Amino acid sequence: MEQIIATVRDLTGALVLVPEPGGDFPELAWGDAFFYYAPDGQLPRNVQPYGTVVTKNYPDDVSSDLDPAGRWRVNIHVGRTAFRELTGESRHLDDCALTDTVLPHPVYGALGWICVVNPAEKTGELVVELLRGAHDDARARFARRTP
Repeated sequence: MEQIIATVRDLTGALVLVPEPGGDFPELAWGDAFFYYAPDGQLPRNVQPYGTVVTKNYPDDVSSDLDPAGRWRVNIHVGRTAFRELTGESRHLDDCALTDTVLPHPVYGALGWICVVNPAEKTGELVVELLRGAHDDARARFARRTP
């Protein structure tokens, strides 16, 4: 997990937020990571992250079984075309708790999000490649919005 976060931090213009206790973010987000393209280092307004790392179940997202120690999940917005290439047409999977497997995001798959629980030997390099691509896509969206 730390290696993925460090890799994203090294991307030009990346802003990685990792909320901690005592900050401005809700307790539920503590310990998770949120990836943005923000060349000025400021949290973008009206923009969703292009990737996240979550370390626990969220109230509306429990199917990956992230509460046991040592489980975490990378979520990446890859867009609908790449989503279909990576997952087939499937937007839902019966076992979202599989590890080291590219899966449709259990909540946001229909919006072009994939996820990997505990990326390792089979998916580690692909996850980094997909995060770089998502970062490049976010940079392109930023360029289109910025005069």
